[in-house]
Amino acid sequence: MANANRPTGLSPVQSITGAPYNGGGRIYSIAASYATALYVGDPVISSGTADATGIAGIVLAAATGPIRGVIVGIGRNKESLANPSNLDITYRPAAAQSDTWYALVVDDPNTIFEVQEHANGTALAATDVGLNQVLYLASGNGFVSGWQLASATDAIPAATSTLQVRLLGLAQRQDNAFGANAKWLVKINAHELSAGTAGL
Repeated sequence: MANANRPTGLSPVQSITGAPYNGGGRIYSIAASYATALYVGDPVISSGTADATGIAGIVLAAATGPIRGVIVGIGRNKESLANPSNLDITYRPAAAQSDTWYALVVDDPNTIFEVQEHANGTALAATDVGLNQVLYLASGNGFVSGWQLASATDAIPAATSTLQVRLLGLAQRQDNAFGANAKWLVKINAHELSAGTAGL
């Protein structure tokens, strides 16, 4: 049976210690002038600035380079992020806004995420587990993130320490197998808060 094609960006599932993800994160600001859409599930990087109260800013990550973390909540004010399971807002529109927005970001370098592999050409295989790979930038659909894990055709996985994520294996479910749209478990390797390591 083919894997379902349902990209949703990166979703935190547990810590590298084995502890389940507990809904935590850190609040970051999104400048009112920022004109790129941001979705729950998008990887982000530091903007190099902050809001008027000193909350560090973020912008969308690129398909190469270090990552600060992944958005798990988004809203027009800090207070709306107190409950990350509040799904009233799942994205910030692709236009400048009248005021600063905020995002709850999982920025712990030890977090494991689930992400769908991009269905393009040669799929990643069991022999790629332990190597590093980049992400595939794709636009959200108005509801959820479109980011995915690059396939072997998009980019060849390697031991290179600067690649964005470490391939930890497939998410263990009956509806998931190697091939197009496989759901992978990954750890951010090129992290702003932790130096990347070479793949195995």
